[in-house]
Amino acid sequence: MLLFIFIQGLVLSVFSIPMVFYGPFKNTRDMLVTTAMTTLNHQYLAKTFLSEKVIKGIMDENQVNDIEEKTDETAIVIPQSVIDDKVDTNKVDKIDKTGIVYTNVSTGKFKAHLLEITNPARVSIGTSDKIGVSGMKLDAIAKRYNAVAAINAGGFSDINGQGNGGTPEGALIENEKVLFGNSTTKYEIIGINEQNVLVLGRYNLQELKEAKIRDAASFGPFLIVNGKPLITEGNGGGGLQPRTLIGQKVDGTIMFLVIDGRQISSIGATLKQAQDIMLEHGAFNAANLDGGASTQMVFNGQTMNHPCSNYGPRSIPSGFIVQ
Repeated sequence: MLLFIFIQGLVLSVFSIPMVFYGPFKNTRDMLVTTAMTTLNHQYLAKTFLSEKVIKGIMDENQVNDIEEKTDETAIVIPQSVIDDKVDTNKVDKIDKTGIVYTNVSTGKFKAHLLEITNPARVSIGTSDKIGVSGMKLDAIAKRYNAVAAINAGGFSDINGQGNGGTPEGALIENEKVLFGNSTTKYEIIGINEQNVLVLGRYNLQELKEAKIRDAASFGPFLIVNGKPLITEGNGGGGLQPRTLIGQKVDGTIMFLVIDGRQISSIGATLKQAQDIMLEHGAFNAANLDGGASTQMVFNGQTMNHPCSNYGPRSIPSGFIVQ
């Protein structure tokens, strides 16, 4: 993995080890520990030099604040002209003929891509045609639905990194049909209701039905709820990784964000950095989706980012698509 070759060569040199782990550079130490501890094969970078107690303390300090607050759906006011697709796109800056705004939001540390979909009614869940058996690449899911844009969505069973993307983790709902989930469990839900509002919260299947959720996947953490950023201290945990996020503005605009990582040219972002991009661009609600090697964005038939796997984009069970 190029990222960790880079870290080992630059940060963990013989002369740097004492300074990184025992010196005054707390942010650097925390970044390294949270990045290493969320991988399968590189936890030794932290465990070699720090006790389990110290590592746990660092991980705890950098977690996202946990709240029970659910999305205030009444705060999202979607103009009827947007739902009716009657917006004169010639009078709206940066909107192309598809009604989607693309913005390169890269920094000096990572490459990042933002899509803003003005009509949230166009956004839904798309799934593999063999859901429960095997996944599909995101571009194939997009083609299956004739979607103009897509990002990867929920997580999936991935034992030792060898999963085929076929078995979703948590709940999965497509067009009001429950594809995965059991009736007794409360899930971390990232969904869209019949009013085209992005809904974040913990729900069981009955509550999802009552909330009229039409499309949903499970992942997290939630990063912005009702305009409030949930990471107020630390980096949010997870360190530097490829990231995929979904969000919504108060005018209903849906936001897709992907950030490349684990590459020399783009080392990845913390959850805090990803949260701040969404805030900067007006998100009222936002959540983290599956990341890592699954992170991908497709727009107009092209993959906009560079998935970090040496084997190309991963097969996944679901994506948020734009039709």
